[in-house]
Amino acid sequence: MARRPRLLPAVGTARNLLAASLEGILADPVRTAGGPPSDAAVLPLVLVACSGGPDSLALAAVAAHLAATGRCRVGAVVVDHQLQPGSGATSYRAAAAVRGLGLDPVEVRAVSVDRDGMGPEAAARSARYAALDEAAARLGAAAVLLGHTLDDQAEQVLLGLARGSGTRSLAGMPARRGLYLRPFLDLRRADTEAICGFYGLDPWHDPTNLDPAYARSRVRGEVLPFLEDRLGPGIAQALARTARILGQDADHLERLSAEAYAFLRIPGEDGSVLLPEDGLRALPAALRQRVLALAALELGAFQPSFERLRAAESLLGRTGSAGPVQLGGKVSVHRQVRGRAVLRGEPSYGNLVLSNNGSNHGPGVKQPRRPTQE
Repeated sequence: MARRPRLLPAVGTARNLLAASLEGILADPVRTAGGPPSDAAVLPLVLVACSGGPDSLALAAVAAHLAATGRCRVGAVVVDHQLQPGSGATSYRAAAAVRGLGLDPVEVRAVSVDRDGMGPEAAARSARYAALDEAAARLGAAAVLLGHTLDDQAEQVLLGLARGSGTRSLAGMPARRGLYLRPFLDLRRADTEAICGFYGLDPWHDPTNLDPAYARSRVRGEVLPFLEDRLGPGIAQALARTARILGQDADHLERLSAEAYAFLRIPGEDGSVLLPEDGLRALPAALRQRVLALAALELGAFQPSFERLRAAESLLGRTGSAGPVQLGGKVSVHRQVRGRAVLRGEPSYGNLVLSNNGSNHGPGVKQPRRPTQE
């Protein structure tokens, strides 16, 4: 009898990480005597977003092992961005590989990447998530697994630092966001390559990962190795640890900001949003900027930059009507003009008014009565 290969430590770690990530989703194993699950149709379906690269292929292999325990069904979605010659063939090879692991259903989704003012990476990401969202909804998936690793997290933090980003950006990628789970954020990229070797898989290596035209590729191939050389090993782990700490901080600040926004927000009759100046001034700067951003996002803006939010804040120190300040997209903010009623029914400069310029909003917005707070 042939001896079973000794379990690779990285494989055991990966299995534990995946099971922990899916806690609360996995069903209790129900089997007939020595047989397969008694009713596989009722088991939760988990989808792996698979590119055919080492990270996602390793994740598919580990997920297939979990499915064999009878606690879930595992399928896969391979997204073809159609940005490289031969991408269709690469996608179908990835689909064949995960079918060979026993995953079912497996779909290949070809998407069109429309930049629409975004960079190439952001546009591809938007198209990819749209395809994954649609597949998950149609197939009734309980979760979608993404193969990002600790190395990806470290690169994300460095990119955020280079852009001068805030807490949320420096927090990197969350381990969980809605249906999406990233179980391998504590695993190194070298581990996923070793897992592929253990399962006899031949992953595809994306040539853009080494293309210096992309900032992420330069961070991966030049910046992180340079830091490791100059500052010693452990830089990637330290950056990932920073992301985890800042993620907790960002979650807390966002909860407080959402509460403050719900309390301060006054809906305008024309679709605008009014925020009382006194209430804004009473907030710490970190919450005040987030409240302004929440109002802008509600009206359809992209996430406003720090500079735009500071410009909006400066309206609180002005006398008389002021603005508008553009916050992104077609959303602007101005200080309410004289003679309009505010909270106490007296003419004053009482609010910052955020409006969508595409709806012909502007100074002089009629002030609605603020509902009584419970």
